[in-house]
Amino acid sequence: MSVFATLVEQLADLLQPLFAASATAAAIVVFTALVRLAVHPLSRAAARGQKSRTRLAPRLAELRTKHARNPERLQKATLELYAKEKVSPMAGCLPSLLQVPAFFLMYHLFSSAEIGGEPNGLLGHSLFDAPLGDRWTDALAHGGVFGGAGLVYLALFAIVAAVATFNYRRTKQQMAAAPATGEPLPGMGAMTEVMPLLSFLTLATVAVVPLAAALYVVTSTTWTAVERVFLYRDMPVPAAALM
Repeated sequence: MSVFATLVEQLADLLQPLFAASATAAAIVVFTALVRLAVHPLSRAAARGQKSRTRLAPRLAELRTKHARNPERLQKATLELYAKEKVSPMAGCLPSLLQVPAFFLMYHLFSSAEIGGEPNGLLGHSLFDAPLGDRWTDALAHGGVFGGAGLVYLALFAIVAAVATFNYRRTKQQMAAAPATGEPLPGMGAMTEVMPLLSFLTLATVAVVPLAAALYVVTSTTWTAVERVFLYRDMPVPAAALM
């Protein structure tokens, strides 16, 4: 934790001439971007895997039809097909999983009153009028929704809502464009309806975590939206999905 705090402080010192009192907030954004750059190769691999799975969908449908009465044989044949085509069904999870430790580091760093037995000086930094260690409830208690800190959160909520809406539409489009793979598995219908809505859960996260962690979430979520546009730009989108 001390090493991580030192890294944030050093980034803030570098950004001080440009961002003055908000340098630590800017350092969190830069740190998030560095984390996302580090996992970008895995995101590219995940995108290739998704495209490969879409390409293999007709063959997977054939396997489901062929082995409809033998689930064990279907699973084995599916894994053999993935291995033959060098496709990992879990590749898409890795970029998200590798970001979890960085998020929890940020969360605990700005939730701890002490670091290494010393007072946590980072808690004295802020983004405009909003302390980086405070939460939305603190902003509401000191100035209300339209107070100085409340306005910072309103701006973050607006960004998250815009990104979530964009992700919702794009996810719906991609799911509509995905070729059918035979009879859906039990529960997949409900999951298909819920998945595009998961982006809006970020709003709840931003509301309950310290502002520093909220900045990490907002920056990472925005990065993901832009990254997916770039990585999946050649995925087919049906005209009906654009309505």
